[in-house]
Amino acid sequence: MIDPTALIDPSAQVADSAVIGPNVVIKAHVIIEGEVQVGEGCVIEPFCVLRGPTKIGRRNHIYQFCSIGEACQDLKYRNEPTTLEIGDDNVIREHCTMHRGTVQGNAVTRVGSHNLFMVNVHVAHDCVIGDNCIFANNATLAGHVVIGDYVIFGGLSAIHQFGRVGAHAFVAGMAALNMDVPPYVMAAGHYAKAHGINRVGLLRRGFTEEQVNALRRAYMIIYHKHNTIEQAIEQLSEMAKTESCVQPLVDFLKESGRGIVR
Repeated sequence: MIDPTALIDPSAQVADSAVIGPNVVIKAHVIIEGEVQVGEGCVIEPFCVLRGPTKIGRRNHIYQFCSIGEACQDLKYRNEPTTLEIGDDNVIREHCTMHRGTVQGNAVTRVGSHNLFMVNVHVAHDCVIGDNCIFANNATLAGHVVIGDYVIFGGLSAIHQFGRVGAHAFVAGMAALNMDVPPYVMAAGHYAKAHGINRVGLLRRGFTEEQVNALRRAYMIIYHKHNTIEQAIEQLSEMAKTESCVQPLVDFLKESGRGIVR
């Protein structure tokens, strides 16, 4: 169903190409401009603006007053045809903003599937977000940020450009991240510091007590044994031979970044 008050640019190719898929509900006063693809079963609530090039997957629910696929806020941007890609089954609540990429990055901002973006979340240019993440109200991602799967951002939290947060990490409310957060780690404070392993979240997701204990030992190697990163990688690599859950920590630490929260 497309409300008669919706304004849809011809380049969105609503009709024969089925770029706007079946069972899509586009409500009153929605504006769709440029090369926008909306997948099957999506719901676009009133007063949203979608601009392209943007690809939106299936069964996404975009609530009122969202701005999706707008040009980014980077002063280097010169209207190049960059894109925003959104996966399936995301809930994007009121006043969220998601911007297209830049040619200085990968020319694409990419959002995975099964994520919850609460009110007023901002996803800046060239961000890459995994699956099953939760971003509470007013969480803010600067440009070129990479977020793993099952990450939780508390309300009013923010992360510096080019920052990384590994899978299953937890970022507390009002945290300010100027360094990377390794997988499984909880970070809190301004500027954020590490506060142990996200034990509760891991157990909820099916990790065993044995795996959580292994990750605690891995955390100790990184944070409490006075190791350099290189020494920690060496010890964790040996540990990962028998504890596969440790391998994501090894991979994360091997990648160049902003340095990790301490």
